Amino acid sequence: MIRIGVVGYGYWGPNIVRNFSQLAHVTVSWICDVNKKTIEHINRQYPAAQKTVQYRDVLNDATTDAVVIATPTSTHFAIAKEAILRGKHVLVEKPMTQTTQEAQTLVTLAKRKKKILMVDHTFIYTAAIQKIKTILSQKQLGNVFYVDCVRANLGLLQKDANVIYDLATHDFSIMDYLFKCSPQAVSATGIHLAHSNQEAVAYVTVQYPHHLYVHSHVSWLSPVKIRRITFTGTQKMLMYDDEEPTEKVKIYDKSILVNKDPSQQYQLRVGYRIGSTVSPHIEVQEGLAGVTYAFVQAIK
Repeated sequence: MIRIGVVGYGYWGPNIVRNFSQLAHVTVSWICDVNKKTIEHINRQYPAAQKTVQYRDVLNDATTDAVVIATPTSTHFAIAKEAILRGKHVLVEKPMTQTTQEAQTLVTLAKRKKKILMVDHTFIYTAAIQKIKTILSQKQLGNVFYVDCVRANLGLLQKDANVIYDLATHDFSIMDYLFKCSPQAVSATGIHLAHSNQEAVAYVTVQYPHHLYVHSHVSWLSPVKIRRITFTGTQKMLMYDDEEPTEKVKIYDKSILVNKDPSQQYQLRVGYRIGSTVSPHIEVQEGLAGVTYAFVQAIK
């Protein structure tokens, strides 16, 4: 039996506890939150789990095998470091830390202590993204050269992380999963509200090998929720819209054809090919269920 302690029961914590509770040979032994009213609510939902407002109570329990950190970003590094030093496996919410140096420190420490250190990038475990992975690996779009990401909503503004840390991390974890290559160049710009030093809107452009460009527009200042990624290939295009209840992935048999005849190089000859649209079947699958299962399997 793997015993899990969950630190942080705010926005994402209830989903984490629910998914771990559904796994075989796993028990949520501790739930920690600084809000005492939250603790009272948890007592009614999960009476068997021990509760506390002090995260060190979770770490001090020698029977706890792993700790899930779902606290504000600024606290991730300190709690994760202490958990690993106490001999716990760690699953931490994105973003992993506030700096690259902190992240590298945790990776080095986890290797030295031979502990699992995992970041919850939920979307790569969804059926839609896994379907897109298959489509791209089969070259159904041809060679993908441009990806446009839009991830916007009204809020949630945060004190210790900007909109890139909050939203763009999803897009670039997806890019890492799909293309398995490191960026060659990055440019970014953003704006923040007058009362805050955290950017609320940002535009990030990343150049990858093989002439692949990815643009990410993220915003906390949108009147509507948008979760959309468009893949442009040499043969076809694909749109992934996570807000669509059923047809989340659509493949468009559309492309631009440019006349490359050297004798006509001074004439712009462009053709637009427009064919059918196909929406492949996507299984209903909660991404977080995949995250929790993968974490437990890694521990085993």
